[in-house]
Amino acid sequence: MNRRTFLEILTAAAVLPRHLSSAAAENRIEKIGLQLYTVRDQMKAAFDGTIAKVASIGYKEVEFAGYFGRTPEQVRAVIDRNGLTSPSCHVEYAVLSDQWPSVIDSSKTIGQSYIVCPWIPEELRKQPDGWKRAIDTFNHAGEISKKSGIQFAYHNHWFEFLPVNGKLPYDMLLEQCDPDLVKMELDLCWITVAGADPLTYFNRYPGRFPLVHVKDMKKLPKVSAAGGQDFGDSLKDMTEVGSGIIDWKRILGQSEKAGIKHYIVEHDKPQAPIESIKISYDYLSKLRF
Repeated sequence: MNRRTFLEILTAAAVLPRHLSSAAAENRIEKIGLQLYTVRDQMKAAFDGTIAKVASIGYKEVEFAGYFGRTPEQVRAVIDRNGLTSPSCHVEYAVLSDQWPSVIDSSKTIGQSYIVCPWIPEELRKQPDGWKRAIDTFNHAGEISKKSGIQFAYHNHWFEFLPVNGKLPYDMLLEQCDPDLVKMELDLCWITVAGADPLTYFNRYPGRFPLVHVKDMKKLPKVSAAGGQDFGDSLKDMTEVGSGIIDWKRILGQSEKAGIKHYIVEHDKPQAPIESIKISYDYLSKLRF
């Protein structure tokens, strides 16, 4: 090997990492989803028309939180007609028992891959063995849905990060739920509100978070075990994605480690829902991380 060839090899070796680093910084979300709870009033008034508006903004995926009296076949028809898919839906904790098989059948018809429980009733959480009972219920539900090719998942709020007998319930869920049967839909806003760091969980439990909720806050409210989901009046501080304090590049830059497959926008109480989801979509569609 002559000196010139040797120097060319060194130059290529030095340039390649910079090129790969630049490419890595250009990751983007290919398919942005919307939790339709954000436009629930519009859905109630005009189901088909609202879904058409969501698609016209650019969203490719929708997560349902109720079907407003439509059959699974009707739901599938309207999303197909608008070029959308529905990777997931939210269902109440109460349906994880006797109604569970019919819920699974509905999701299969719509084409969903995940069924998510978004809330554990407060009366259950207050019981001495409440979290253990919820974990057992989740594992059982996940085992049944898995046999039908659908993944069960749980969506957090803030209370999972408040200690119960010296232990964080969210840690209990991740430690005691079977990782193959129960995945997590991590709400990146609520975990931040609770004072926890999503990256800590991505590092500790890689691959456990195939879905995330993407929403933002102007400032963080004071949290406690008491009170409702909205912390009283604090939902006025919830805002469109990119308009708040959450560092989205930092969090979403670890998407591969987390195992994120679906990025789902949500706003619990927007002043102007259609305008709100467009602002969030425009921000995320341009975001590179």
